[in-house]
Amino acid sequence: MNTKQKVGYIGLGNIGKPSAERLINRFQAHVYDVYQPAVQELIDKGAIGCTTTAELAKLCSHIGICVRDDQQVEDLLYGDGGLFKNVTADTIIAIHSTVTQANLLKWASDASALNIHLIDAPITGGAHRAVEGTLCYMVGGDAAIVARAQPVFETSAEKVVHAGDLGTGIALKLCNNFIQYGEFVLLAEATKLADRCGLSVDVLREVGRSNGVINEQMHMFVSGRNSMAPSYSNEQMIEYFGTMGKLARKDLECALNTAKDHNVVLPTAEYLCDRIEDVFVGKDESRLD
Repeated sequence: MNTKQKVGYIGLGNIGKPSAERLINRFQAHVYDVYQPAVQELIDKGAIGCTTTAELAKLCSHIGICVRDDQQVEDLLYGDGGLFKNVTADTIIAIHSTVTQANLLKWASDASALNIHLIDAPITGGAHRAVEGTLCYMVGGDAAIVARAQPVFETSAEKVVHAGDLGTGIALKLCNNFIQYGEFVLLAEATKLADRCGLSVDVLREVGRSNGVINEQMHMFVSGRNSMAPSYSNEQMIEYFGTMGKLARKDLECALNTAKDHNVVLPTAEYLCDRIEDVFVGKDESRLD
């Protein structure tokens, strides 16, 4: 008889799939995604595939959700086939998606009325760190519930930060992403100026690494994008980087909506939100010649 805790994971994208895979050895992992080949890949590695979210909900005492946006989370939680209708009392639902704080708090309130523990647990580190098991989780919620969830998070985490009460984890994630996308835009534009002035980009990086201005993630993004741009058409750049640009815009919109709820004005975030998709695909509108 398998006595391992049954843990569910919904959303098997480039971060969700490696995170879910790392559950397999420690827990009885149940997985679901609308893209069935991703489910089958984890079944082949020892996970239990579920054909519906309701099936997964009835089996698991901890469920992670790692999908695109607020609406996709909402669709998973509500309705006859949703988690709220099908999980047992005392289940933990961890939201790993980048969403607005207002919706997170609404979902948590609705869950609490059903004796379900919904917490915010967004993640940072990217797909390569999900594979390595070195993600950082930013968690908001009651300390006792967070402690129960921590062994699940630790399967794919280098660090689990308990930010505070419900909603603080997603607030931390929104602030972190705001800073990150600002760094991407700054380095992309600085690199353009350096190139025009006859500077090697490697020299810019050398100084930036020495004084802490440039970090590896900034450099990986800009160098990867710039190495592809000369030999790729606009359509190919959009194919490879466009989805990431749209996700970045969505994340910044979440930050701006949350800021509005708190009567905070973020003019730089507004600028970044308008620019970020063009930056990801290398679209240059600033040249005068």
